[in-house]
Amino acid sequence: MEIPRFGVEEWMNTYEMDARYNTGETCVEPLTLKELLKLAGESDGLLDMIKTMKLDYGYIKGSEAFRNEAAGLYQNMGPENILATHGGSGANFLAFYTLVNPGDKVISVRPTYQQLYSIPESFQAEVKILELKYEDNFLPDLNRLEELIDEDTRLICLNNPNNPTGSLIKQPMLEEIVELARRRGAYLLCDEVYRGLFHDPEERVPSVVDLYEKGISVGSMSKVFSLAGLRMGWIAAAREIIEECQRRRDYTIISCGKIDDFLAALALQNRDKIRERNYPRVKEQLKILDNWVAQEPLIDYVKPEAGSVAFLKYDLDISSREFCRRMIEERGVLLVPGSCFEKEGFFRLAFAGNRSQLEQGLKEISCFIRNFDK
Repeated sequence: MEIPRFGVEEWMNTYEMDARYNTGETCVEPLTLKELLKLAGESDGLLDMIKTMKLDYGYIKGSEAFRNEAAGLYQNMGPENILATHGGSGANFLAFYTLVNPGDKVISVRPTYQQLYSIPESFQAEVKILELKYEDNFLPDLNRLEELIDEDTRLICLNNPNNPTGSLIKQPMLEEIVELARRRGAYLLCDEVYRGLFHDPEERVPSVVDLYEKGISVGSMSKVFSLAGLRMGWIAAAREIIEECQRRRDYTIISCGKIDDFLAALALQNRDKIRERNYPRVKEQLKILDNWVAQEPLIDYVKPEAGSVAFLKYDLDISSREFCRRMIEERGVLLVPGSCFEKEGFFRLAFAGNRSQLEQGLKEISCFIRNFDK
């Protein structure tokens, strides 16, 4: 099976540990175990429970506690509609492994997380790309999507909120996409790992699984819940889809870590407290970024409406890869080149991590820009 190199992950693997100012990591600043237990209360008692836990395989499909809590993130899902996976990336892979066969027609947006088009291609699907354009605020062109869909379309792939742009497909447009998929009987997979990080606190965008019987939502503990180290994700879908995914999951991970499952369920039980911690951080640090962009004449962007990342457009005569390589090697600032998302003239910046690193990182980018031709 041939598969292209995973651009963003290879970049992060190469440079993340060398960063002085990590504006590449996309999670809201991670929780420590101590912080999580404190948020949940009775930290000593919870730690004692973990210490006495038998480290067997645990709950093959995910514990009832975890699946109940994950189901609570949706309007119409129960625990039978949730399958625990090894992170959101494991959920995406398992969904494709279940649904995509050689010769199937798949449509994916781009730029997005590369899994959404490279994995179906590796399964020998015919993948059609729906380009998200800067001038359209990185939102799908529904006329173009309708042109791409035909009666043989097996699957449509979205990412909402979008990585790397922070664009948000709101409910009216999402319902139009659902109707296009329903008309052709296509599955609709949506990577929703940033769902919940809406920058307008009044914003509510439903999951595709609450709008469409053939919708599939991928979720994760990594981004919104600041717990990437647990490597816990899930698929939410109709029961028959979950059963088919489970059949194939038996060949891959068998089960997730028992302690990871326990901590993920604990975090979801306390999700309001985590949101109270994270939402002000995201809001304040986006404001820092927005003010910086306004003062940099060679930088522009479509301001993110959700998530923890922004896709910044720069006006310099340098490739995105060389720009980001020099930023890490000369200034210690970790960014991700637009070329990792097949989009030149851009770089991805994550703004919801450590605040002081964000502020200093932006200063270093400014210094680099001002001295670029000197």
